[in-house]
Amino acid sequence: MRFLHTSDWHLGRSFHRVSMLDAQRTFLDHLVATARAEQVDAVIVAGDVYDRAVPPLAAIELYDEALHALADLGVPTVLTSGNHDSARRLGVGAGLIDRAGVHLRTDPATCHHPVLLPDPPHGDVAVYGLPYLEPALVRAEFGAERADHTAVLGAAMDRVRADLATRPAGTRAVVVAHAFVTGAAPCDSERDITAGGVEAVPAELFDGAHYVALGHLHGCQTINDRVRYSGSPLAYSFSEQHHRKSMWLVDLDPDGAVTARRLDTPVPRPLARLRGRLDDLLADPALEPHTGSWVEATLTDAYRPHEPMAALAKRFPHILALAFDPDRDTEDPLASYARRLRGRTDQQIAEDFVAHVRGTAPDRAERGVLRAAFDAVRADAVQTERD
Repeated sequence: MRFLHTSDWHLGRSFHRVSMLDAQRTFLDHLVATARAEQVDAVIVAGDVYDRAVPPLAAIELYDEALHALADLGVPTVLTSGNHDSARRLGVGAGLIDRAGVHLRTDPATCHHPVLLPDPPHGDVAVYGLPYLEPALVRAEFGAERADHTAVLGAAMDRVRADLATRPAGTRAVVVAHAFVTGAAPCDSERDITAGGVEAVPAELFDGAHYVALGHLHGCQTINDRVRYSGSPLAYSFSEQHHRKSMWLVDLDPDGAVTARRLDTPVPRPLARLRGRLDDLLADPALEPHTGSWVEATLTDAYRPHEPMAALAKRFPHILALAFDPDRDTEDPLASYARRLRGRTDQQIAEDFVAHVRGTAPDRAERGVLRAAFDAVRADAVQTERD
């Protein structure tokens, strides 16, 4: 069985002020052409098809074109909803669309109902599509002990393993999930999914699956031979400047052994993060290769120069972002507030605020109250998107 593993299309998303629709169309054309050229048996999309719950019409049309093209090839496609998608909206018409070979898996209650892909004479491959599971909203459905990612995803996998045990001997299992697995590396363009203070789940949670197609993180990475992120096909933040954007072409042998090969995806324009004094950025000959790149410039001048964006745009016509991080003593009261917050979670910032105002850090019970408040706000936001 051969399939393509991709995820995190984020259709409708822009890169700073630049629309990515043309680049997304180029990628989807490339996906269809690759499916044809490599003679794949299925395409798997591990969540975040869209960038937001209510996508723009142009993104919906692009999605529709891609599914029609895959259906015309006769290639079954399995898609799950991610934390950016509205599961209910993405799943509308799923029963009817199934008949065209496009299998939408957006309902947590049916995550143990696989898409069965025949692979004669070796038996079926059962593809279990797990949509993104917001712990506070699905805890009751799964009877999980706690409202955190490990508990609800573990309960979902228990259902998957129970179903797999009823299948004929030799049935191979592919699990599609949208989650943050321990040991993986995040970047700036992913939406935080922290719940209960914990967002990462152990890879052992997926024991029993022959291959796990992951989405959510935008960098292509291998947790182990059977557990992999495809990453996003396009860069959506400057933190991804060193990413190699790609898909996994996976061969699943009759005995369940995995062979995976990375296939590069089209890059609309390279990214460059430049840092230094304005005069140096304008004069340094070593920066000449970046004149055609999308550029993020961070100026370290002690004081803000006059009209720096206009000056930089003359040398770097595709500059998109400008930041200021003056080289000052860290005790300087003018030091950037953003620098002091960099790398800190909402929970940590709130705890620091309490300590600053009250003079003492919050105790364990108070930290639990803060954590519950953040989880409730996140769950309410997800529920609002679904409604």
